[in-house]
Amino acid sequence: MSEDQKLLTILRQSADPDAVDAIEHLIREAPDHELNRINVLAFAAKHHLHEEGTIAAFLHAARLGLFELSWNVLCPGCGGVMDAGASLKSLKKEEYSCALCAAGYEPTLDEMVEVTFTVSPRVRKIAAHEPDKLPMPEYLRQIFWSSGVDLPDDFEKRLEEIMLDSVELSPGERVILSLQLPPAFVIVFDPVTHATQFVEVKGEPTRERQNLSLILTEQPAENDTVELRPGPVRLLLENHTKRRTLPAVWLASDALHELMEHRRPFLTAKRLLTNQTFRDLYRTETLDIDQRLKITSLTFLFTDLKGSTELYERVGDLVAYDLVREHFRVLNEIVASEAGAVVKTIGDAVMATFPTPDHAVSAALRMREAMRTLNEQRGHEDLLLKIGIHEGPCLAVVLNERQDYFGQTVNIASRVQNLADSRSIYATGTVIENPEALEIIETQGLHPTLQKTTLRGINNEFSVYEIP
Repeated sequence: MSEDQKLLTILRQSADPDAVDAIEHLIREAPDHELNRINVLAFAAKHHLHEEGTIAAFLHAARLGLFELSWNVLCPGCGGVMDAGASLKSLKKEEYSCALCAAGYEPTLDEMVEVTFTVSPRVRKIAAHEPDKLPMPEYLRQIFWSSGVDLPDDFEKRLEEIMLDSVELSPGERVILSLQLPPAFVIVFDPVTHATQFVEVKGEPTRERQNLSLILTEQPAENDTVELRPGPVRLLLENHTKRRTLPAVWLASDALHELMEHRRPFLTAKRLLTNQTFRDLYRTETLDIDQRLKITSLTFLFTDLKGSTELYERVGDLVAYDLVREHFRVLNEIVASEAGAVVKTIGDAVMATFPTPDHAVSAALRMREAMRTLNEQRGHEDLLLKIGIHEGPCLAVVLNERQDYFGQTVNIASRVQNLADSRSIYATGTVIENPEALEIIETQGLHPTLQKTTLRGINNEFSVYEIP
């Protein structure tokens, strides 16, 4: 039995069998480019698989060594990869700049960091394992652009319409290109170093040869837009790096924008951090102790058992312990099934995160029903669950050697949970106003009631809704 067959056999013990079948077919039959920076959500859609099960399968496969994880910082404008690393620990910059878009961005984990999977060279050697040997179209497809850019089938033909000329430069090599510049905005761009020169071509055409140069270095310098006239130009390109480079002259036309504008969903860092399988497998390897990474929107759900002290006194420590443990098991299952993750437990309380409010609301309603069922089975109201939900920005941090969250959003969610009684779920306006969350509530015939209240540590009056 080959190494990959052994690993796939192990994978079948912990992952969805349909997802594993699809992964095995991918490894054995797919063309090289489909095995580099795999978009898990697109993969699940293509094979009609459940997203959460597919994410879990790829995570288990990566843990076994079938795939390598990559965390890629994306430009929101062009969809290019500005930086990439094997973990979130590589995200150290306070701002990332896209030379092609001439814009800087403060990184957030919502839509600016994607997580992709590349087959391990131990399992199958593919061209992208040696990116400096990829031809220009494949370098752009597999390395420069993110998995969220949905490139067309006629990608290479589109490139021919956009590029006036291109060249492959070995380390230390220099070349001179002779071009005829049209009256248009032109970009000299290298996708390897991201070195860029903007050229505005305007004015009266000229027959005199114009000169332009671009030096490719490991740290490209910022450039100002230069003006040239339509006509001949002598373009000097020098590669001062230790890598092969791929400079080209691009037309900043509608065709270029159309090439980049088609997007598809991808696995964000935020979604992966709220995935229970990821937290279970990578609990101590996500962030450095000094990292503070922003998330613009995350939904927090807090639970606590009402009267747990009285429960221990009434039924005894052993019975109460088993009941509480069963309650934790049920809550964990519900959270995981709603694309969430349990961050931590504190006594009888649970702190969980979800990528969007609708998943949190669905989980809360299911939790309440599950506790009702457990109580009916015992014939006594032993498990009385208080639930609070809030959505907002936060920081992903490391606390007590585990990945955690910090910020006012977390504090508010905890305070909201304190308002709840044993039957009602309390949620803030940002949760109830989410269309998908409200639809879930209304589908169950429930009508949230607005309450104006004060929360400890919050200066202003706060709007909280009770879901009866």
